[in-house]
Amino acid sequence: MNTKYYTTSDGIQIGYSDEGEGKPLLLLSGLTRNAKDFNHLVPHLTDYRVIRPDYRGRGRSDHAPYQTYTVEIEARDQLELLDHLALDQVTIIGTSRGGLIAMLLAAVAKQRLSGVCLNDIGPEIAASGRKYIMTYLGRRPPQKTYEDAAAMRAKYFTDFPNVPMTRWLEEVQNQFTLSDRGLEIMYDRNLRDAVGEGLKTTEQPNLWPLFDALDGLPLALLRGTNSNLLTEECAQEMQRRRPDMSFANVPDRGHVPFLDEVESLDVIHKFLRMI
Repeated sequence: MNTKYYTTSDGIQIGYSDEGEGKPLLLLSGLTRNAKDFNHLVPHLTDYRVIRPDYRGRGRSDHAPYQTYTVEIEARDQLELLDHLALDQVTIIGTSRGGLIAMLLAAVAKQRLSGVCLNDIGPEIAASGRKYIMTYLGRRPPQKTYEDAAAMRAKYFTDFPNVPMTRWLEEVQNQFTLSDRGLEIMYDRNLRDAVGEGLKTTEQPNLWPLFDALDGLPLALLRGTNSNLLTEECAQEMQRRRPDMSFANVPDRGHVPFLDEVESLDVIHKFLRMI
């Protein structure tokens, strides 16, 4: 990936890649992830201009005050990226956190969107998933090598059966760096404080108006069959509200599908033909 940078209105340098030609796609990753999260999908997007930013505090981007690690400010960062690139509209494929950002953008700047594909995220986040996030957020993995971390995932990530070791190795290499101390996270550990403050209350905000703001836009949804974040009930309600939405339950996947599964690619390509 060729890395470029732009500076946000509050002085944070954001790293992003901008590759290919065609209709622009903005790929937004999960909470702790980075642009490498889409390495498995990008080879299937050869006819598109693919833009992959790292959120503030993640990957190639500057760390910032943890109070700015919010969906609202990260959404503003995406609008400033579009302005930087002189793009009037973009199609978003949003994984988890990226999908929340996409829904917020639909509510506040719908004219900048030409379609949204949500990867294992909806307007309701299951309590089990919220609790699980805090078990690892901001903490270095105990494993000392990529091989050990991949072996751990193969053993304990039972919501992802039938994943080859080579894929687990690619995943941990995309998410961690190797140092003299072992593996290091590729994001600001203070992200834990930002998320923890938001989870102090058990009452979730009502995000259905954000989902409903997607009305009129081409829409797709992917859900890992074993997801602990997006329940089947929530996905069904999303389908009820948007019967035109392309949808697939991706077998042998939890949170989140890798996006190169046959089921994922079928939905993504059908969605992209609509934009």
